[in-house]
Amino acid sequence: MDAHYWDERYRSREQLFSGEPNGVLVAEAADLSPGRALDVGCGEGADAIWLARRGWQVTAVDLSAVALERAAAAGADVSDRVTWTCGDLTATPPPKHAFDLVAAHYFPLPRQHDHAALRGLLDAVAPGGTLLYTGHDLADLGHLRAEGVDPTAFYQPAEIAGLLEGDWDVAVDETRPRAAPGPVGTHHTHDTVLRARRLG
Repeated sequence: MDAHYWDERYRSREQLFSGEPNGVLVAEAADLSPGRALDVGCGEGADAIWLARRGWQVTAVDLSAVALERAAAAGADVSDRVTWTCGDLTATPPPKHAFDLVAAHYFPLPRQHDHAALRGLLDAVAPGGTLLYTGHDLADLGHLRAEGVDPTAFYQPAEIAGLLEGDWDVAVDETRPRAAPGPVGTHHTHDTVLRARRLG
């Protein structure tokens, strides 16, 4: 799932996703004081735009230049609050302790023996900041195996919760029904959600 894959996937439709912010983000971040946010795998930008309109300064990163062009157009009214960045956070980690919120929704982060890419994302959360990591319930992803994709090859929120060390407070680690139906043709009925705060 490299940049070419995602560019082609976005080009396959005029709009790939709903344009609405993720329901988990709305539920879990609405009570947070605005600060600096990192939107991991921002896609067409709905989450970053929602955060920016609530006063956040957002760094929104995605592999797909096609998605980022759409995101910038959709968020023209908050262009001073969002930095749209084409990049691969699994290869180049974000700045350490730079963000009050690191949000990753359905981001396919491959599991590694040394957890290097995951550690990079965790390290980006500033002391007192929040990690919000959302995945699809594995029970909803059986169809992917028929397509040759092993969903267990990617980090799941509960697994990440188990890897957090003593300087974290886990507020949410659960599976819940999706706040809105998944995209047409998908089978996603439940989300797995991790919300944790870095102490200090």
